[in-house]
Amino acid sequence: MSKTLTGRTALVTGGSRGIGAGIARELAREGANVAITYRKSREQAEEVVADLVALGVKALAVQADQSVPHEASTAVEQAAEFLGGQIDVLVNSAGVAVMGTVDQLDLELLEGVQQMMATNVMGTVVTTHAASRFLSDGGRVVLIGSIVAHRVPVPGVAEYAASKAAIDQLGRGWARDFGPRGITVNVIQPGATDTDMNPADGPNAAPQVAMTPLGRMGTTEDIAKAVVFLAGENASYITGARLTVDGGLSI
Repeated sequence: MSKTLTGRTALVTGGSRGIGAGIARELAREGANVAITYRKSREQAEEVVADLVALGVKALAVQADQSVPHEASTAVEQAAEFLGGQIDVLVNSAGVAVMGTVDQLDLELLEGVQQMMATNVMGTVVTTHAASRFLSDGGRVVLIGSIVAHRVPVPGVAEYAASKAAIDQLGRGWARDFGPRGITVNVIQPGATDTDMNPADGPNAAPQVAMTPLGRMGTTEDIAKAVVFLAGENASYITGARLTVDGGLSI
């Protein structure tokens, strides 16, 4: 079977772990050269890069704190240079989560919420702005949101949900902004997904599975395959859309 993204270039923020790493690997399987960003774990990032290279593509990891504008924009420039001066697919996956009901947020947690907003929202804005001059006409932008942007099933996630609701609206607005260049912008909204932050064998897994019609948590590959679809030619007339990948949890 032919690879759908052979010769294309991709930048995946937050690509050293979890959903971002799964996306990077799937893009590479489809033939794309991939750059990833990471905030702390150089070892994890280098492991992902080794996996990508083993798949026969070029790969690079760039350290950047998504919440710091100059770091986020510099990382995009470094990635674009490595990828030959052009980014065909931008996947904004980097994000953090801070949980707690609003009446229980102490000063430390409130500072965490501020960091979360800076990472999830402003970091996405800065990265996409920086990438805009490298994005190829007809390219793809995929934002990783969450089903909690529209459905808040448990207490303590309001602020995180607000950050993901912002991502949803950025996707709609940017679809207008980039439309004249033939660049599509879409949002993927994962549900309960098995990652190191939310493991399938963790204490919170059982109630999430119980709410999911398909009876299991999602995998990073489930999310990554949706990204590959939106990055490919079969999605060329889809923009400003919200693709929910949650096993039916949000119905």
